Amino acid sequence: MAGAMKKVDKIRQMACLKDLLIRWKQTSLRRRILNDAVSSPRAPSGFLFVYVGTERKRFVIPTRFLNLPIFASLLKETEEEFGFRCSGGLVLPCEVGFFNDVVECLHKDEKKYGKFSLQEFANMISDPGFDPCKEKMMPFIPLLQKAMV
Repeated sequence: MAGAMKKVDKIRQMACLKDLLIRWKQTSLRRRILNDAVSSPRAPSGFLFVYVGTERKRFVIPTRFLNLPIFASLLKETEEEFGFRCSGGLVLPCEVGFFNDVVECLHKDEKKYGKFSLQEFANMISDPGFDPCKEKMMPFIPLLQKAMV
């Protein structure tokens, strides 16, 4: 019985290691694509350049982000502010820090944050406890609060 449990633990450890290696590979490939794109005059396949704020800071984002509600709102604001004139790139009229936080959240968990509207992002990011680099931890709430132990 103990030998079988040891074998199960080894298999579980190998599966965890495999998952870790896959995530590391995906992260390193994404970083390399983004780092190469920053200095490149052309966006890599599946990505596009957007210029943000008055300083026109260039970001490289996946094209699939354009389907998200936040980007629909930002594109609508762009149309209202700049009209249909196109002067060499997609310019988004928002603060660089705000946009950076939005992109970090989407890269961290696109399923969770991809449904957020512009207003929901603004509310979340303006929250004093918000830190895009840290996952928010929910406080521990026991299921049986009044149970006798």
